[in-house]
Amino acid sequence: MNAFYTRSSAELLLNSLRSYPVVVLTGPRQAGKSTLLRQALPGWQMLSLEDIDLREFAQSDPRAFLQRYPAPLILDEAQRVPDLLSYIQTRVDASGRMGQYVLSGSQQFSLLAGVTQSLAGRASLIELHPLRLKERSDSGDMPTSLDRYLLQGGYPAVHARGLDTQRYYADYVASYVERDVRSLSAVQDLGTFQRFMRLCAARTAQLLNLSALANDCGISQPTANAWMNLLEASFIVKRIAPYHRNFGKRLVKTPKLYFLDTGLCAWLLGIASERDMQNHYARGALFETWAVTEALKWRAVRGNAQPLYFWRDNIGNEVDLLLEQDAGITLVEFKSGQTFQPGWLQSLNTVQRHMNQSTRNAVLYGGDLSAQRTDAQLVGWRDLVLTG
Repeated sequence: MNAFYTRSSAELLLNSLRSYPVVVLTGPRQAGKSTLLRQALPGWQMLSLEDIDLREFAQSDPRAFLQRYPAPLILDEAQRVPDLLSYIQTRVDASGRMGQYVLSGSQQFSLLAGVTQSLAGRASLIELHPLRLKERSDSGDMPTSLDRYLLQGGYPAVHARGLDTQRYYADYVASYVERDVRSLSAVQDLGTFQRFMRLCAARTAQLLNLSALANDCGISQPTANAWMNLLEASFIVKRIAPYHRNFGKRLVKTPKLYFLDTGLCAWLLGIASERDMQNHYARGALFETWAVTEALKWRAVRGNAQPLYFWRDNIGNEVDLLLEQDAGITLVEFKSGQTFQPGWLQSLNTVQRHMNQSTRNAVLYGGDLSAQRTDAQLVGWRDLVLTG
């Protein structure tokens, strides 16, 4: 257990403040945004617009509010007063200085809509996710086992305070997800919404069929789509698009669904212990979910906004992750097994032939041995910390 984690995003935050007057930090509730800001910017004043008095002051007299609390200033839950962003724009344009404001929030669509409208070209956008494997390793808190790691997830409080995961995620859903749902949409039946979340958890790392999901939940497809957007807005899930360039109609167009934290997903699936995890039907899907979220975090700490893809054709050939990089395309398969199987390389080789170009191939698996094989780099899950 470690009470302090060095976050990889700290360097990106400081560099962004040297180049932009405003930095927007988004991410799920309890991912560590406030802690990161206090550690990286100890001399800055931080205000939360969750505070009713501060929020009313900012809404009723934004000019006086910004005069009373001058830059450098951190405004948490800034999406609660969207009109304030226009007044911040006026102040940063007048001064011309970099590094004046940090706006943070856990409802990405609400916050980013205001930024796009008022602060376009003036703000750098950063996403902070739950802990990466490297962040835990660098802080001397390397997970003892893969099953325990998948069960706990990455929320810092679970590890820093040694919290019971079952109680933590029950409280998380009740206190945070449901509060965001109420503030973002007029969802009346929270019991049905929680059932929707559990059905989504059962579909993590799978192609997303919204029609089937709606039928299983007993709601309309437009409602299912609206609720899926809510989960994305709260950083609970992410849809990953299929790669489709230059392949015509042979590739699927349906996205895959991923939870952004395996601990929350495991709780929704009713997985309560490492033994449960070892024998659960969704263990492989949770391993893939973790691996994809690690890729998302890896790009986020570099300020890389390029999307991730998967590759799947209409006869079932699939590779779990496709990365477009300056050096070319990298194909990655995820396998939760502990012992390498030669058959794991079949999909990589098949897709590489379909693409008709040279690719870098890798297999990330649940074992410990990493090695360079003829067709692909084999990477044990613990060695993912070496990716930086």
